Amino acid sequence: MVQQRQQYCPELGSIDRESRYTHRPILFSRESANEGRRMAFWKAISETNNFHSVERFKLSVQKIKRHQKQYIFDMPHSKKQKLQEEDAAASTDDDNSTSSFERLGTDELANVFGFLRPEDIMRARLNKKMREAAKTTIVPMTEFEVDSVDKYNAMAAMTTALPNLQQISIGSMLGFGVGYGCHAFRHGEDPGAEMLSINENCYLHDMNIISNFRKLRCLDLGCTRLNGRYPFLFNFPLLHNLRIHYEYDLKLDLEILAGGLPLLKELYCHKNRSLTGNINCLRVLKDTLTKVTISICCVKGSFMDLADFPCLVELNLTRTLVTGDIREIGERDFLALETLTLPSGVYGGMGYKFQRISDAPGIISTLYSFKKQRPSLLMEDWFAMLSEDSSDWYEGVDAANDERSTAPNIIAFVQAGSRIGYRWETDRRAVCEVIWLDPEPDQEQESRGYVKYIEELRTIEQQVDIYRGFHQPPTEDEYNLIWEAREGCEYDYYPSDSD
Repeated sequence: MVQQRQQYCPELGSIDRESRYTHRPILFSRESANEGRRMAFWKAISETNNFHSVERFKLSVQKIKRHQKQYIFDMPHSKKQKLQEEDAAASTDDDNSTSSFERLGTDELANVFGFLRPEDIMRARLNKKMREAAKTTIVPMTEFEVDSVDKYNAMAAMTTALPNLQQISIGSMLGFGVGYGCHAFRHGEDPGAEMLSINENCYLHDMNIISNFRKLRCLDLGCTRLNGRYPFLFNFPLLHNLRIHYEYDLKLDLEILAGGLPLLKELYCHKNRSLTGNINCLRVLKDTLTKVTISICCVKGSFMDLADFPCLVELNLTRTLVTGDIREIGERDFLALETLTLPSGVYGGMGYKFQRISDAPGIISTLYSFKKQRPSLLMEDWFAMLSEDSSDWYEGVDAANDERSTAPNIIAFVQAGSRIGYRWETDRRAVCEVIWLDPEPDQEQESRGYVKYIEELRTIEQQVDIYRGFHQPPTEDEYNLIWEAREGCEYDYYPSDSD
């Protein structure tokens, strides 16, 4: 039996002489060849992460042509002629697609670039026209993070190549980039002496280049080790979102910040010990601010200065010097607010310290009424605590050595289903009995909600152990008796996470 001669096809492997006609790739169909090439070409322009694939596409077309000639060298004349005609037509379409792309103007190219990430636009600048188009491109809102020397050099190039960058995050450059050694940003005005000595032997880089991005909308500064004042950082007329966190030596005043950012919508400042000023400086942004978080900063003022902000939906002033009284909030104040977290300096704020155990019901009543007026308002993880200066406060037995022995001097809300109450607890969540503020839900009217209520109620009741039967903190004598009775107990009374 004569063995059939084998031919090799890169796409299909070895195939029989006769079977290769029925198993040839789909690219031999004229319609699929033309349409597939057009789709691949434009996909390379608009969706690829590497714009050099346009050139690779041209090379792949030539490769396909070589394969076609290899496949059809010994076909019957009629089939060979038909495929050659289809190949010629497809080649004409390729030339037309390429020439159409080359005929695109600067504005059209800028629109195409507007669908790519900053890094991809930089790679796509293959000629003078593309470079000019990149300069006018409004770069989409995708994060570009500068956290190394290489990324810093890329940012420096973008200041002229992509001046319309809209979003950038700048972090620490402590890592190694091109070359070796410690890298940091140049000091600003009035730098702190401590950081001057720390950065003495570092390679210093210019931060001022960021001011070239005049269309910047989102700016994130975190752990950059900036030292001193940098006025140019807060002079972006189109900026909507500003995040500054863990910037211990960046000297900044709220008045300067608010004055140079007229369209600011979201402000996030966390752990910035050199941030100062009064929050009433934010009133110039009354009509634009939607979210304000200023936490662990030396900012002062009254939180009620923001009460008439019509768009404010989130306010967090945790661990600041802001003061006030939650009882001052009226029906027409904070109308759009959805989340509220106030510092301990505010009556009713997070961690507020009261002077007597008998003050607790009044504080809870104020917060409860406020929650009822604003049922959609979130006050997550709220708590208040008895002041150590109070005559009711006492130190737990061996408190320095055993955290379990601390007295329950913290009040916090609890909820089962729709029913709200509060209870006393320790910092380790050893809890007293719940004091319910709402009546028990009706089983018939809330059949579905009642099942959820019972399940959550059972979980809450299981958390009570050592202070079972106590609805408020025990007196010091009662407390001592409790611990004397438990002396020698070896098991941990705290509820497990699975309870």
